[in-house]
Amino acid sequence: MKNKEIQDSHFIVEVATEDHLHHAETICAEMEESAKQRGTGIAKRSVVYLMEKMVEGKAIIATTKDGDWVGFCYIETWEHGKFVANSGLIVSPDYRKSGMAKAIKSKAFELSRKKYPNAKIIGITTSLAVMKINSDLGYEPVTFSELTTDEAFWKGCASCVNYDILTRTGRKNCLCTGMMYNHEEAEKKDEEENWNFLKESKLYERWMRIKQRIMLRRSDNTKKQNPEATLV
Repeated sequence: MKNKEIQDSHFIVEVATEDHLHHAETICAEMEESAKQRGTGIAKRSVVYLMEKMVEGKAIIATTKDGDWVGFCYIETWEHGKFVANSGLIVSPDYRKSGMAKAIKSKAFELSRKKYPNAKIIGITTSLAVMKINSDLGYEPVTFSELTTDEAFWKGCASCVNYDILTRTGRKNCLCTGMMYNHEEAEKKDEEENWNFLKESKLYERWMRIKQRIMLRRSDNTKKQNPEATLV
């Protein structure tokens, strides 16, 4: 069965627990296979590493009602929680292009905001689909210099076939696009949008009051000019 459409009643997207440890090996193998098919590398993670994320409550897993694995994503932190990345997004081949990636990414974003409310959420990707999902969540494109300077983060790129580009440019750019959700900027933007809406609402109300006064004035003038029109 290929490209199934998501139906909420058929799937569970939740924070992974010890109950999901038996899926770790399958997920790890699918991550590696997916990277080979795309021709770009992703940070290689061991089965044990994925298990640790599940036990720590730092992973999102999607399963069918029958318990079959559908998709996965985990959270990593950098610079003592200053930056957070939702990494390792992977969806089973049978469920790709179904909206499952967005559902998992949204849940991972929600978990990141809950666990690290003051952190900047970052990511680098070559996938247009992931860029679209990130954009919908409030991420903005940024230069690599705005991302974390933690060497462990960039070491994860070493398995990518484009790693030489990253190193040749002094880690200034690569084929990936850097993206970031900055909660301070997002809150500021929301405040500005709310204020603009409020201003527009007040202007609208003011215009309606003026319009009502004009209509009443015209009505009074009509009555004065033709008093018989008011008689029954």
